[in-house]
Amino acid sequence: MERLSGSSANHYAIWVLDSPFPGGAAHHDRLWDETMAQLWSSWQQFFSLRELPCVPHVPSAFVPQFHLDDLLNQVSPPSSQAGGYTGRLMQGLGISLWEWLFDGPIRHTLDRSQGIAIGQNRPLKLRLDIRAPELISLPWEIMQPQPGRPALALGPQILLSRTTDAVDPLPLSELDTSLRILLVLGQDSSSTGPGGELQLAQEAAVLKDLLELSASRLTPRLGSPAPCQVQTLVEPDPKTLVTTLETGGFNVFFYSGHGVPAPDGGLLFLQSGVTLSGIELAQALSRNGIRLAVFNTCWGAQPDQQGQGVIPRSSLAEVLLHHGVPAVLAMRDSIADEEALSFIQVLAQGLAERQPIDQAMARTRQHLLTVYRFNHAAWTLPVLYLHPQFNGHLLRLPAQEVTQIPGHDLPPAEVAVLRSVEPPHRLGRLCGGLMRVGRLPDNDLVILEPWVSGQHAEIFCRNLTGPDGHEPCYYLRDISRNGSHYFDGHTWQHIHRQEVPLALGTLVRFGSLEGQLMEFTLEGNA
Repeated sequence: MERLSGSSANHYAIWVLDSPFPGGAAHHDRLWDETMAQLWSSWQQFFSLRELPCVPHVPSAFVPQFHLDDLLNQVSPPSSQAGGYTGRLMQGLGISLWEWLFDGPIRHTLDRSQGIAIGQNRPLKLRLDIRAPELISLPWEIMQPQPGRPALALGPQILLSRTTDAVDPLPLSELDTSLRILLVLGQDSSSTGPGGELQLAQEAAVLKDLLELSASRLTPRLGSPAPCQVQTLVEPDPKTLVTTLETGGFNVFFYSGHGVPAPDGGLLFLQSGVTLSGIELAQALSRNGIRLAVFNTCWGAQPDQQGQGVIPRSSLAEVLLHHGVPAVLAMRDSIADEEALSFIQVLAQGLAERQPIDQAMARTRQHLLTVYRFNHAAWTLPVLYLHPQFNGHLLRLPAQEVTQIPGHDLPPAEVAVLRSVEPPHRLGRLCGGLMRVGRLPDNDLVILEPWVSGQHAEIFCRNLTGPDGHEPCYYLRDISRNGSHYFDGHTWQHIHRQEVPLALGTLVRFGSLEGQLMEFTLEGNA
């Protein structure tokens, strides 16, 4: 969404740029009227902590509860009704934001896209690119369609995240098999004075144990967790931080400490008098393969302000995405210690279960809502930004054995496969008469190319009746954004959201004619 030029200050344009069905692009103009402005102002009165000193490490529930009580005494109904009033305020803004954003053709596109996702038994990924800086600070994660329905950010049918445009492209890379976390504790107010360094060292040890133990405590139905290793740095100088990133082979960066908004991505306080800007940190994270950066610091998802205006693309989360970090999780406001520990614990479990980052974040948000209640700001604080080219997968799924019915094993020579003709060599088999192709790790054949969709195509078999009885016939079905190509013996043919018969020996490319050349054949001929 973006402010309309040549119009009044409160007119915005909303676009749908990429939907699951052909012709799904949509455009709609909306007015941010006085009613929305007043509702947002009321919500800030009760739930914003921006006026408090930014101290990440505070007694549990002190900041939100006492600040909220003071406000309730000033402007709310009697205290016995305060909880109900704040609950109605939370719900009211959530419904109003939903109705404002999903109006007219935008709502129609959402309904059709969600129907397709439900039909394919997959969650719909919804990403908000908020280009109007003054709208970034709103808690879009609380949007809900109507009373009694869950907020969008609580999943699981819709996985909500934010994104930003004008980003550096992501390099192609394989998925990891383990979590390798660099945990950095910077300066905070409680670390000043005698014993401050010891206190931070003890806190680092607690957080390290929490991350490693949370990742290992999975129920038997979820199988074995991904290995998790955590290295800690306490109040490092910038050189030590960068050197550790360069030599440690990490894929997750976790920072806890003091931070403030600033024009170049905010400032993180590593030591007393020693700061690191978001732009400086972004270079080190993207250059050294960090896939997810998590910040337990004040306002990492908030842009900086200049006078009465908001500086575009100035938040820490946006700056990191612009410089090529695939995923950033930052706080919209202050978060208390106990809330942060709950957040860290559940997030680590989700990542160790190899869940996509947006799915793990939805489950973490559900946990915060359950523990701290709907009318508490805790579940609204984390904001997830994902790079437009990043599908959210951090870890590779473990190899799964295929169970076959006794007496129905096909000889190896009769198994149809799709194999690469040129390096890098890949091979996918039709197990049970179906093979799925795409970028996501749950496909039978994973192709990490930028023009290949997460779920790109399917090759399947139908047994048709012919003169000699049942004969297997193979088909290529495209379900992608860019389409697929096959060689008919004379020229390359392009298909998009359709299926075609696929003869053995056919050459195929997915997404682009520059894609890897694949051949559909039998395994004995591969």
